[in-house]
Amino acid sequence: MKTLVLNRIAQSEAGTFGVLIDGQIPFALTLEPPWRNNKPVVSCIPQGEYVCKGVNSPHFGTTFEVMDVEQRTHILFHKGNIGKNTRGCILVGEQYEKLNGEPAILASAKGYKEFMDGLHGHETFGLVIVETWGLNEVSGMTEEERTG
Repeated sequence: MKTLVLNRIAQSEAGTFGVLIDGQIPFALTLEPPWRNNKPVVSCIPQGEYVCKGVNSPHFGTTFEVMDVEQRTHILFHKGNIGKNTRGCILVGEQYEKLNGEPAILASAKGYKEFMDGLHGHETFGLVIVETWGLNEVSGMTEEERTG
């Protein structure tokens, strides 16, 4: 099964920022909500290994859903620009910049297309989420507090 890595590189109240990697090649940027104890709609999901399954979303069309996240459902990959657009999901884009003064992910349509094109022909894929920014030192949270 094809596996992508989501390397989370920074976090603020505006969101969790990452890079999607296919093999050794980074190909898109991501934006998720900040960590809020895995609460539905307002939090990113815990780091770890997941399976993503192709679904047809009534709102977003053909996309992929992150499966088997404890106490969570409907975590989709989709287009969007700012933290409020995530609703607990993973936004895909090409560029970080400010939008109306708020940290944002831009060229989302292009990044999302590249994401979907790279998964053409796959019904599922593996997703490994890792964090490399040293969140524990920055926030003072322990691993246990962060992962619930």
